[in-house]
Amino acid sequence: MAYSKRCIVTGGAGFIGSALVRLLAKETNAQVLVVDKLTYAGVPESLKEIGLDPKTLESTNDRLQFVKADICDAPKMNEAFKNFKPDTIFHLAAESHVDRSIDGPGEFIRTNITGTATLLGAALEYWKTLDEEGKKNFRFQHISTDEVYGSLGEEGYFSEKTPYRPHSPYSASKAASDHLVRAWQDTYGLPTLITNCSNNYGPYHFPEKLIPLIILNSLDGKELPVYGAGKNIRDWLFVDDHARALLLVNEKGAPGETYNIGGHNERTNIEVVEKICALLDKLRPRENGEKYSSLIRYVQDRPGHDLRYAIDPSKIMNELAWKPQENFDSGIEKTIKWYLDNEWWWRPIREGRYSGARLGRG
Repeated sequence: MAYSKRCIVTGGAGFIGSALVRLLAKETNAQVLVVDKLTYAGVPESLKEIGLDPKTLESTNDRLQFVKADICDAPKMNEAFKNFKPDTIFHLAAESHVDRSIDGPGEFIRTNITGTATLLGAALEYWKTLDEEGKKNFRFQHISTDEVYGSLGEEGYFSEKTPYRPHSPYSASKAASDHLVRAWQDTYGLPTLITNCSNNYGPYHFPEKLIPLIILNSLDGKELPVYGAGKNIRDWLFVDDHARALLLVNEKGAPGETYNIGGHNERTNIEVVEKICALLDKLRPRENGEKYSSLIRYVQDRPGHDLRYAIDPSKIMNELAWKPQENFDSGIEKTIKWYLDNEWWWRPIREGRYSGARLGRG
């Protein structure tokens, strides 16, 4: 691909961020600077296949650099812009788990709101130093979530014009960060882009989220917790399809615009869990002969659990000609096979940082 920008990717050791960095490394000529604080969900091993040493954070890839830094650290952010001289920034650094936001909202407010404001300030100061052509071509791309829109009933879809109505500390913090990005465009002229995506899944997904948690609990013979009656609906998007959409928006999106990215793959939570169980029955049957579905347990629902999310992606499809390459059936099978083949990545996480304990009881 001819894409050859100089890109800062914040949160580039996280789930979606690392998928984007791997795409940039494998399929473009971009120069990439990953900025990541490496909290519990930052996994530098996710970039090992493209040349990053997860222990030293040194790279054998001459198009990839890594800086361990907090986006709330203004001097370090200013230094990163000054030294790397980016053409664009993909801002993915965020606290992102609803259950954790219920238990401790303060870190979500700090990172997602204050951190975004700090990053916008550094980007603006750098942008002011550029010549007119550089200013015109620069992009601050903010990656957000469909959860800012709140909850849908049984019908309808989130569009770019849907009013914001967040219900969790996580979604409220992301809504605030979206508004800050728009304010920097409207007030200062900084060329910004915003994308709001549906639920992602795929390889390198931190095990606290539903799909990897169910896969890994199954493999370990642990109970499979399903909130409430399992009827909450999510619109699932394969992470590599999301990464391609982010790159396309960066290349062709109009500054000041928002693009919703979704896969048109609505499933109830219990449907997702049962699908994973059925595929594991086929791909790795249990030694005792029982079905994985026998491990399913219904547990007390999450406080403020939104009933349904579903995105209308027609804008990005019609204006930028994006379409997902995976449907849910193909994507979930690829995901399960990846976890079966890559225990080296997830086993240390399960034994160290997160063993699968219930979070977010409120």
